[in-house]
Amino acid sequence: MSPKKNETPRQSEPVEAKMETEEISVGRHLRSIRALRGLSMRALAEASGLNINTLSLIENDKTSPSVSTLHQLAAALKVPLTSFFEAEAPHRSIVFQRAGQRPRADFSYGEMEDLGAGLTLRGGQPLIVALEPKADSGPTPIVHTGHEFVYCLDGQLTYIIDGQKYLLEVGDSLIFEAHLPHRWGNLGRVPTRSLLIICPTDENDHPTERHFSPQQK
Repeated sequence: MSPKKNETPRQSEPVEAKMETEEISVGRHLRSIRALRGLSMRALAEASGLNINTLSLIENDKTSPSVSTLHQLAAALKVPLTSFFEAEAPHRSIVFQRAGQRPRADFSYGEMEDLGAGLTLRGGQPLIVALEPKADSGPTPIVHTGHEFVYCLDGQLTYIIDGQKYLLEVGDSLIFEAHLPHRWGNLGRVPTRSLLIICPTDENDHPTERHFSPQQK
């Protein structure tokens, strides 16, 4: 469908980055992890201190477990709490997500959204980055080890990764393998703020120095 008159089309993105909103089944993940551990439902009930009927309801997605229940299950299975919410998605080198189009899971008193969907971050340095209009990382693409994650909080932020342009608006997020040449900038007319998490895999690598040189504000 062609854009309406006077409507500016948003930047295109690779097919692999387009995602449908996906409901994550906590019960399916629990059942899969329990099977991998070789535990019967009764054995898990004894290890976690939960009622076997409660486990059955959770595994069949008949009830949403509370956070405390999930902590009991995670401790009994010796897995991180996030194991119950991991999206079943193929590995990607870049994941670009529009607001409202992320895999999510409901639990008692809350909701969790998966900001990775195929990529994971290990370690990392979280930063809030504020950019004035026309500020950018410079003409030379940045390359380093590990991964990067960015979440747009205010304004618009443009990333160019391996020759592909991504326009992030409020609520959009991006995660990618940082060995891909990348640049960023605020091409708009108003300041922008974003959450940036840089996760190098080499302790001797210092990518923040390449992202923010002394000349950059």
